[in-house]
Amino acid sequence: MDQHEQERFDRLYRQHLQALKLQGKRGKTIDGYSRAVRRIAGYFDRCPDTLTPEELKSYYSWMVENYSWSSVKVDLWGLVFFYRHVLGREMEWIHIVKPPRSQSLPDIPSRAEVQRLINGVHRLRYRVFFFAVYSMGLRLGEGLGLEVGDIDAQLRRVHVRQAKGGRDRYVPLPEPTLQHLRRYWSTHRHPQLLFPNPSGNAATVRSATGPMDRGGVQAALKASRIECGIHKHLTVHSLRHAYATHLLELGVDLRSIQVVLGHYRPETTARYAHLTEVNRQQAKDRIEDLVAGFALRWEEV
Repeated sequence: MDQHEQERFDRLYRQHLQALKLQGKRGKTIDGYSRAVRRIAGYFDRCPDTLTPEELKSYYSWMVENYSWSSVKVDLWGLVFFYRHVLGREMEWIHIVKPPRSQSLPDIPSRAEVQRLINGVHRLRYRVFFFAVYSMGLRLGEGLGLEVGDIDAQLRRVHVRQAKGGRDRYVPLPEPTLQHLRRYWSTHRHPQLLFPNPSGNAATVRSATGPMDRGGVQAALKASRIECGIHKHLTVHSLRHAYATHLLELGVDLRSIQVVLGHYRPETTARYAHLTEVNRQQAKDRIEDLVAGFALRWEEV
């Protein structure tokens, strides 16, 4: 961009960030929506306030070829926000971008695979972290954000703060999880964080200002999966899926699981009914009962 173009972009970009904050958008949304504006400006090497419909089509065709649909959607809504709240107009040519409908189900590790996976991790901090995530059904960020003050040993529950959608919730705290967390915390004694950034010596760990790195956590699980010879597509979030599925198999009702997981919509939790061997077998048995007394006449007329 030339200097004049860059100055205009900088001014509009600052307005974009201000609007995102005034709209109460959360950190990840602000990161994604602001990245969308920077990316399209870099693609055309000019401020995106004068783009034509044909240029937008060209850009999103390139996006679809080079990025996942999840990235395309975030980029798309980031630019829609920019047009609506900064430029004061609706973005031309937008309804043609339609992500494909997907009904894929995630791979779910069995209880035995979860144990192999967690115990196959080399470093203790990751093993304790993965056990905590699995045993309480946490998201990756929720686990990393756990603080000492969130643990209520007397009521045997954990306060999960500012989770997805900005909603707090309480989750049950199993006794083994409490004991593992206490034992691990005694190795670093950070005054606030349960899983502080481990960089440096013991003193720097106790004064860490942030939790363990997300990338390191994800890499540790991937390495364990490969070493264990588990060929399912598993991520840290798979432990949360496994938690819900295994509870359902043990007879816990969907409504209780919905509350523990913090799902806003019951339909989100209901999908786990499709993932359990118990439910499949129950459905099979009921279908057998359905037709058991039906006498089909076999003679030709």
